Amino acid sequence: MPQDNGQGPDGPPGDPVLAQYEAYPYPARDPDDEAKRLISGSPSSLPEVNHYLFEGRRDFTQGFRALVAGGGTGDAAIMVAQQLAALGGPGEVVYLDISAAARRVAEARAEARGLANIRFITAPLADLPDLDLGRFDYIDCCGVLHHLEDPSAGLRTLTAVLAEGGGLGLMLYGALGRTGVYPLQEALRDLGRGLPLDAKVDLTRRLLADLPASNWFRRNPFLGDHKRSDAELVDLLLHVRDRAYRVSEVIGLLATAGLAPAAFVEPLRYDPATYLRDPGLLKRLDGLSGHERSALAEILAGNMKTHVVYAAPQAEAGNRVAKPEGPEAVPLLSDTDGPALAEAIRENLSLTTDLGGLKVRFPLPRLTPAILPRIDGKASLGEIHAGLQALDSGLDWPQFKAQFDQLYRVLNGLNRLLIRYPASRAK
Repeated sequence: MPQDNGQGPDGPPGDPVLAQYEAYPYPARDPDDEAKRLISGSPSSLPEVNHYLFEGRRDFTQGFRALVAGGGTGDAAIMVAQQLAALGGPGEVVYLDISAAARRVAEARAEARGLANIRFITAPLADLPDLDLGRFDYIDCCGVLHHLEDPSAGLRTLTAVLAEGGGLGLMLYGALGRTGVYPLQEALRDLGRGLPLDAKVDLTRRLLADLPASNWFRRNPFLGDHKRSDAELVDLLLHVRDRAYRVSEVIGLLATAGLAPAAFVEPLRYDPATYLRDPGLLKRLDGLSGHERSALAEILAGNMKTHVVYAAPQAEAGNRVAKPEGPEAVPLLSDTDGPALAEAIRENLSLTTDLGGLKVRFPLPRLTPAILPRIDGKASLGEIHAGLQALDSGLDWPQFKAQFDQLYRVLNGLNRLLIRYPASRAK
């Protein structure tokens, strides 16, 4: 496996952020689990990257370079590397992180999978310009920028190594969904003054068990990561440098690096119409810009703990997302069993889903049970239409396309239906 010892010691001596991740590599992962499952999610799954940043036209078998900036214990690096390896192309993933302890976990996970397409580097993000790593088609940076002293400078550093036509997948903490976190962090700084980190972990567990029912952290039903492991608890409540963002602040941060959102994920969570039913209120949404609608949706929902956003240079971001434009478009389902979903919604033609602890129901079009089993990631819209037309000769293309577009709005809005185009048209 290609390796690089990078810059030696991670960050300046006595860096408390480095000390935290050396003691509690994040997130907690066991390399033995690689035999059981591949951890995947947003951002950075390649079908998603293709859909949201490359108009569905990227051919990953023709070479692809990805940087995982802040690789932690390896989730994103392993996911991207495994997907590239499965495609058989000459892809490369560069893993960059300040923590040698986290890197060891990530390397063990890669070794367990036999992945030889990851280059491991131990260095702070600020050292990236001096590492001579070349440019990247895609950059993953999750849970990192909000821990930097200067997030804008960090983002500009990443943008500087982005290849022409490339894009980024970012995750930043959401301010409203983390209601209660920051006052509790403040309380723990006071209570734990002078204690070593492991003693603070025990102190935190005891305080959580003794919180009054009125405490905002205890009243926030969307916070539960700290229950999984000590590493998650430290990252949530004992982090020494941590901030959260509103949607407008995410957009502002991107702008400092000449970037703009291509899409927030899942898109329907950032649409205020998802949360409103009053026709008068819905009508008032018509005068809002796309960014204003996203910001309003965050306020209405109140439960967004994180913001996942695909970003690209400002002049291009609006044109990066794939669209089901014509018969050659190929729909593919993400983490969804088409035939099973078709059966589940056949009677009431609606889908009820959980959006961060909030149950929301979405109506689906009449042809949904017939379309879903035919979406296999290979058949084009034209082929799906032809198959349905064989059963109903009166189903012309405009009728089919109107039905598919309704289905697409819901399932793509939930990040469960993506679009790609044949390799012959890929970039």
